[in-house]
Amino acid sequence: MYLSRMFLNPQRRGTRKLLASPEAMHAAVLSAFPPNSDLVSHDGRVLWRVDREAHSLALYVVSPEKPSFEHLQQQAGWENQVSWAIREYEPVLGSISVGKRFRFRLAANPVKSVRDPQTGKSKRLAHVTAAQQRNWLLERAEVMGVRFLPTEFSHADSHDTSNDDLAVSVTGREVVKFRRQGRMVTIARAQFDGAIEVADAERFRRVLTNGIGKAKGYGCGLLTVAPMTSKSD
Repeated sequence: MYLSRMFLNPQRRGTRKLLASPEAMHAAVLSAFPPNSDLVSHDGRVLWRVDREAHSLALYVVSPEKPSFEHLQQQAGWENQVSWAIREYEPVLGSISVGKRFRFRLAANPVKSVRDPQTGKSKRLAHVTAAQQRNWLLERAEVMGVRFLPTEFSHADSHDTSNDDLAVSVTGREVVKFRRQGRMVTIARAQFDGAIEVADAERFRRVLTNGIGKAKGYGCGLLTVAPMTSKSD
């Protein structure tokens, strides 16, 4: 597995075109791999996410095969400067163990299944408020193999902390609409930042390499981590 980061030039017309359509960005990401590439394998799948900071715009990609971003450089990068870095993901995945703590960022598509009383069929509805989206993530702690840490890390060994005191924040929210195969697609995307402790190393590795939630092809599901060196970090 590989983890890549490419800084995009926000002044380029190509960048603005990609940001306007998850379908276009999805195609650009897949173009970083030859046609015979394994985009989904037993090790993981291709995931991507765009992070918008005050002074930077970064595309993150996790993939089973090593990508090549020359085409994105021409379309959305800088003319005379390479702005991407690719590293093997195994050192990070191999370092994960129960009890290890991380800062994390996740972009996800929080949805719920609701059964139509008239037809009996289930349909997906997006969680629309920040509180609903945050609860969606907190409810997935066991599936992710993590424990969300309290805001005050001096009490990080307490297991009876209420959800309101957990270090999980919705730091970005947007509704993206685009056309796909002649129909309108709507994705409610939320960005989460916070702190976690690994409770099940295998489940956590699976989330890092396979993502979580729906709309993984459209910039959702990718969770990235940075190690915490101390409880007060």
